[in-house]
Amino acid sequence: MARIGYARVSTIDQDLEVQTTRLKAEGCDIVRSEKVSGASRTGRAELATIIEFLRPDDELMVTRLDRLGRDTRDVLNLIYEVEQKGAFVTILDPHISTRGEMGHVVITVLGMVAQMERRFIKERQREGIERAKRSGTYKGGKRRIDRDRVLALRDQGLSPTAIAQEVGCSRMQIYRIVGPSSS
Repeated sequence: MARIGYARVSTIDQDLEVQTTRLKAEGCDIVRSEKVSGASRTGRAELATIIEFLRPDDELMVTRLDRLGRDTRDVLNLIYEVEQKGAFVTILDPHISTRGEMGHVVITVLGMVAQMERRFIKERQREGIERAKRSGTYKGGKRRIDRDRVLALRDQGLSPTAIAQEVGCSRMQIYRIVGPSSS
């Protein structure tokens, strides 16, 4: 039986140390971590790796349920997959395990709360953006690609594919700047 910890934060500037330290203190032999949104399971390679390698009686441990995900269906599907491997899930705060039936009920309720919390966060964010727009202080998201450089490379005759390779982004991002007629 192995104890495998999973730590997740949503953004690159957030810190995983508190979670990883706690998981190691709880006896996790392995701790995998990633910085990716919990809104869905898409792009969560570390979590997929853990599930792939779970064996009977292994324990997947997380500090809080929302580290597994913020969508009730995703969380319940994930727990189902873990159990299909003969393993189980333990959440440290509050301490709940899928070893017993009561754990399933509590996890379902907590999953619904996490999903509702995500909706509230998005709603507050949207309201804040609207307030900032009305007051004239909204600047939009941080630009990740130098638009002037992209346009200059296009003017030099480079294809969208070549520009994407040069700038280090996807072709879709280039098409959003230069338009689809620049093929």
